[in-house]
Amino acid sequence: MSQKSYKSIWILLFYILFYSAPALAAERYIIGFSQATTTEPWRLLFNQLTRHEANKHENLTLLVRNAQDSVTKQIADIEELISRKVDALLVSPKEAEGLTEIINRASKSGIPVFVLDRDILNKNYTQFIGGDNTLIGRNAGTFAIDYLGGKGKAKGVILEIWGGQNSTPAHDRHNGFRDIVDQESGISCLNVKNDGDWKQDKAYQIATRAFQTHKNIDLVYAHNDPMAYGAFLAARDLGIEKKMAFIGIDGIPAEGVRWVYDGILDATFLYKTPGGDAIQQALRHLQGEKINKKLTLPTLKIDKNNAEQILRQHGLLN
Repeated sequence: MSQKSYKSIWILLFYILFYSAPALAAERYIIGFSQATTTEPWRLLFNQLTRHEANKHENLTLLVRNAQDSVTKQIADIEELISRKVDALLVSPKEAEGLTEIINRASKSGIPVFVLDRDILNKNYTQFIGGDNTLIGRNAGTFAIDYLGGKGKAKGVILEIWGGQNSTPAHDRHNGFRDIVDQESGISCLNVKNDGDWKQDKAYQIATRAFQTHKNIDLVYAHNDPMAYGAFLAARDLGIEKKMAFIGIDGIPAEGVRWVYDGILDATFLYKTPGGDAIQQALRHLQGEKINKKLTLPTLKIDKNNAEQILRQHGLLN
């Protein structure tokens, strides 16, 4: 074999080794995901889209834990993921106060922590990813005012059904809504202490009691779509559903958007699930890229004007 042939072979080997080296050296990652619960449709979609994004990355293993609506179990789940020395940790807390300490402990152990949907009591984590719940509440308040007569003219009685009162989204959705509707002297909000805990059946019970006690409710504002639907069912069972409007939050196409299209809800507001974004952000961070402390996800008002279009986009209408 000639000297020129040998040189060509060495050049070929160099290029093969040089360009295949990054693939051979691709680092594998294990990401833990602590989910608060899977009893709500929004949470099921959250998990589905998180796994969908994780499956796109061959060098990633995702460990999912379900806290089953228990702060105690979620703490234990996170402790287990810390002990496994995961490369990054995604946490959607059941509540702020109960999960703050264990999330701080994970961060102090050197694990990048991504807090999703519900915030904790401090910012000792790598990144928060979620919607702007105060803005969503304000948007719901604006819709309520428009429905009840318009700015400066609105009149009516509103029943608000809370999500989990120990969670930050519920407080933000309440505060944002009241920032707007409290400006209208003709609107009154029932001072009914309730915690629907994001559940349809609990909202049904809360609404039934409220409807039986207060005969003049004009609008129900629930902190998510299942609770708004539960309130609608309660009103329907009492034969008064046509006397009031129902507003929810989440905007899942097969659920909230469908209920708007069917005339059950008057409006819902998109609360995008953060799991897919969390996988992307965690990988960027692990690969040395700079990421922001907070990633705010977009929202959208969904009413009779765009519900059909959204359903068609998702293949849910022929």
